[in-house]
Amino acid sequence: MRPLPPVEDLGEGVWSVPVPIPGNPLGYTLVYALESPRGPVLVDAGWHHDDSWQALTAGLEDIGTSVDDVYGVVVTHFHPDHSGLAGRVRDASDAWIAMHRADAELVGDLARLGEDEQHARQLRRAADAGAPSAELDRLAEEAPRMRIPAVPDRTLDDGAFADLPGRKLRAVWTPGHTPGHICLHLEEGDRLFTGDHVLPTITPHIGLYTFDGGDDPLGAFLDSLDRLADTSADTRALPAHEHRFTGIGRRAAEIAEHHEAKLDELAGLLDTSGATLWELSARLPWRRDWADMEVTARRMAAAETAAHIRTLERRGHAVAGTDAAGVLRWQTAGSAVAPDAPRP
Repeated sequence: MRPLPPVEDLGEGVWSVPVPIPGNPLGYTLVYALESPRGPVLVDAGWHHDDSWQALTAGLEDIGTSVDDVYGVVVTHFHPDHSGLAGRVRDASDAWIAMHRADAELVGDLARLGEDEQHARQLRRAADAGAPSAELDRLAEEAPRMRIPAVPDRTLDDGAFADLPGRKLRAVWTPGHTPGHICLHLEEGDRLFTGDHVLPTITPHIGLYTFDGGDDPLGAFLDSLDRLADTSADTRALPAHEHRFTGIGRRAAEIAEHHEAKLDELAGLLDTSGATLWELSARLPWRRDWADMEVTARRMAAAETAAHIRTLERRGHAVAGTDAAGVLRWQTAGSAVAPDAPRP
């Protein structure tokens, strides 16, 4: 577990409040508190856990305010280390919660499905990816239920300004990590709250969990990175993890290069015989060897492989068919695909 950094005064009414993520190697989420005449507006809220809540409330008290005074919470994306405490903050302060419309709609869908159905869908998607039955059994036992985030009160579209009285905080839609991920540009001090979109040394998870629709999250992510290419070299990035940095455009280009290299590597694994997502994922390099991964980590790795294979398909480098069991098998473009095989 990474050590928790201190609460920091970043100047011009901006504070950094680290909120721990118990049991997660990321260690913590950096929640930012922006002062306003109506009370602080938070950028993200942190993980839903009592230890996290204590850190958030204590951090706000350290800067001379209280969770009861919070005016609003802008969630960069719906993932639980960013949205988890937003509902609890709203309950304590009557604050509003805002997300981009795409994530707000997704949260609404999750709320209607419920945790049990969402868990069942995870298992079906792992089966469709070619996970062996023994690993599906482990996934059924070990995969945590997704806690449904609080449904937001407001939506923020690209270019819209958040309700931050007396200040200009503009949403920059950067889909990929989630469909509605946003960065937030604070004109004072030329600061960009980057959420998980651009981090100083690590890359966010880009996953595709179902081929039912036409989603291309990696393609969207690469386009979103390109949007930041012309960001001033002096613009200060305030990410949700790790540390602050400058050179956003340069870092965005590095992340894009990382994914292009992975696309090339995956394309090189495709042949005419076809392979499932699980098989392809097992052949790719990861931070931890595939053999040493827990089954939940393998599921996420397969989802990342799926995001890359979808982009290869969009570029004309991969095609898919289904085998007798109905599992998708991916082949190099130009391979024969069974004529009755449905397109993903």
